[in-house]
Amino acid sequence: MSNWFRISHISAGFIAVLVGYTSSVAIIFQAAQAAGASPAELNSWMWALGIGMGASCIGLSWRYRSPILTAWSTPGAALLVTSLQGLSMSQAIGVFLLSSLLITVCGVTGWFQRLMQYMPRHIAAAMLAGILIRFGMDLFVAMQTQWLMVGLMFLTFLLGRIWLPRYTVPLALAVGVASAGLLGLLHLDALSWTPAQPTLMMPEFSVSALIGVGIPLFIVTMTSQNVPGLAVLRANGYDTPASPLIGWTGGIGLLLAPFGGFSFNLAAITAAICMSKDADPDPARRYGAAIWAGVFYLLTGVFGATVVSLFAAFPGELVAAIAGLALLGTIANSLAGALTEERGREAALVTFICTASGLSIMGIGSAFWGLTFGMAVHLLARRIA
Repeated sequence: MSNWFRISHISAGFIAVLVGYTSSVAIIFQAAQAAGASPAELNSWMWALGIGMGASCIGLSWRYRSPILTAWSTPGAALLVTSLQGLSMSQAIGVFLLSSLLITVCGVTGWFQRLMQYMPRHIAAAMLAGILIRFGMDLFVAMQTQWLMVGLMFLTFLLGRIWLPRYTVPLALAVGVASAGLLGLLHLDALSWTPAQPTLMMPEFSVSALIGVGIPLFIVTMTSQNVPGLAVLRANGYDTPASPLIGWTGGIGLLLAPFGGFSFNLAAITAAICMSKDADPDPARRYGAAIWAGVFYLLTGVFGATVVSLFAAFPGELVAAIAGLALLGTIANSLAGALTEERGREAALVTFICTASGLSIMGIGSAFWGLTFGMAVHLLARRIA
């Protein structure tokens, strides 16, 4: 089979997009509605986000031969839900442009790269494990409400590990979809395949909006998305230079902000799916999974918000189960990497527990605080030693 049509690559790419959309697309809708978006403008938002993520996934993964997965800023979207109230769509576009400009500057100047060079690998691995542990637990939580479907998926996964280890996740997904269909849990009647039309929205620059929303959007995106996103790459052994990745995601944001592309950044959770052994046993070939994710992102962009109805057709338990199964190996590797070095275990443990706790201070998520507290313990331990 051609390297470009490996089932494991296609499956990992599809699952990454499925998890990304189903977990947070409702927040995007709320953010657009907070700015008073019309149906045409909402479709344009979804078009811009899909095209931007698709183009950046394919382009960056191909250029660096690494599984570079990009995403929208989910914490940023949550910030916009409350912050865009009372602003016009034009003012919102101005906010998006400022945030993307600041991200671009961070990438072009190399500030972000220099900062990330100081993060030890065991801290990065601990933060990744803390981010992903909830998805592993959600697999078993989903068994409480749909025990038959999730149980069959889990059994398929275990048996696949014995006989077809390269196809365990695709097989579990297929069994899950078939089970959902037989149990009447799929809702395909509302599907309407209509291509999206991009709508150009001119910006308006309000000083209060730029300071009150634009700068917080930039900070949240960098701390809650790009820091963990690069940590995922490092924890999986990819030394891809950080500055070009940040610079390109910011540049794409500048290009697509007038169409509703509010933010583009490195992905963490969905990227881990494309970096797992289930995507490909060979780390050097896993970029193919990210390229396929980019293809699926482009399709979601072309069809805009209507594709969301496809993802909404899957029951929540199926999405939770397949995400948990796809990430089990990555969680195990991250925990092993975090705790291998005895001298760094305390710092790694603080990072892991804080990140997993869901702590939020000043609107900044637990991944950033886990990194901050973990690094503090790491530096203190070095001084004592």
